[in-house]
Amino acid sequence: MRVAPHRVVTGVILAGALAAGGAVVASVQAAPETRPASPVALKTAASFQSIQDPAARSVALFTEAGKVIQSPRCLNCHPVQRAPTQGDDLHPHNPPMVAGDSGHGPAGMPCFSCHTGGNVPTWGQDIKSIPGDPKWALAPAEMAWQGKSLGAICGQIKNPATNGGKSLAELHHHMAQDHLVGWAWNPGAGRVPAPGTQVQFGELIKAWIDTGAKCPKA
Repeated sequence: MRVAPHRVVTGVILAGALAAGGAVVASVQAAPETRPASPVALKTAASFQSIQDPAARSVALFTEAGKVIQSPRCLNCHPVQRAPTQGDDLHPHNPPMVAGDSGHGPAGMPCFSCHTGGNVPTWGQDIKSIPGDPKWALAPAEMAWQGKSLGAICGQIKNPATNGGKSLAELHHHMAQDHLVGWAWNPGAGRVPAPGTQVQFGELIKAWIDTGAKCPKA
């Protein structure tokens, strides 16, 4: 029996889609994650007003903001080895992935092969959703945070040579309003959001800058 060419093409496309879907399910189920814990609270910037010394208050403010900066939602995208990690335990990305020259994955397998413009629910038992954002990418190499002290991270964040050339005002705008940063509080099913809210985090960063942008000891 002769099969119409368009049916052959349709069958090939469908088979490819099913195979790709199976690959996604396999990768989703291959790396079990622990059950998410409860979100962590974040103190407001106003709660530090009782600290009279501006330098000491600045350090305290950044230490509080550090609960966000050192949360898994941020650290997973700020690795030292230029390979993203996953989960609350920062386990290696599955499937194996590297940043590539652009920070958007290697040639032939960019991040957007799986990560789209928003979080996508899955039907897997272990991973409930695939994270996504229109700007999804690894942080630049100079902004690697994993394994570093909060003081060292603070030094990186406020140094234009290692923060993308941002002034402190631009840094505040990035922390307080950037959509990709905001993903940390909307990470999709199966993940613990970053502590507090992005508004609270932005207020802490602003108050930290206003008190001299002092860093904790490295």
